[in-house]
Amino acid sequence: MGVYLVNVSAQEWSDAEEEGGKGEIAAGLDAELRRRGLPPYEVAAREEPAWFEEKLSPSMEGFVALCRAHLTPAEQQTLSDWSVLVPVSLDEEIRLPIASGYTDTTVIAGAPQVLALAQRLATILGLPAETPEDAGNLGLTFWFLEGEAEALAATRPGPWSEDLDTTFYVALYLRAAQHSLRHGCPVAYS
Repeated sequence: MGVYLVNVSAQEWSDAEEEGGKGEIAAGLDAELRRRGLPPYEVAAREEPAWFEEKLSPSMEGFVALCRAHLTPAEQQTLSDWSVLVPVSLDEEIRLPIASGYTDTTVIAGAPQVLALAQRLATILGLPAETPEDAGNLGLTFWFLEGEAEALAATRPGPWSEDLDTTFYVALYLRAAQHSLRHGCPVAYS
């Protein structure tokens, strides 16, 4: 058990009937996009969807402090206070009165905006190039929690290695936004 960040398939995005289906959220997002004069969002249908799944288990205390030190309150919200991330540019988050996973409302953020903020923090920390990218099922989680990040930190220390839990969350949001944009799919908490 726990909280996971996972990609959403095209079928799951449009399905309002099945448990875990996001059809109601998809319809609410499209209505809000139309209200803003934007085209509706369609998940790219792929034969073999790339998989993104990471477990949020380390402490977020250092990450929250890093965000407070380098981001405005509005930027902090954009970076991490969403429940669904979509590969659409959104000047501001979309709030829908639809329960999602752990909250009574769904907050949708644009991956381009999240990516820009996560890249800023990754640059501040000097996130190493070895940090897994598109690693599939729990690749990033395992890299940080099972010793590979710690081994690299011993040979190449830097700001990124001072608090691996903080660096995990920077990498998590960075990779989630990159995955969403690269594969044209939403990413959501599960």
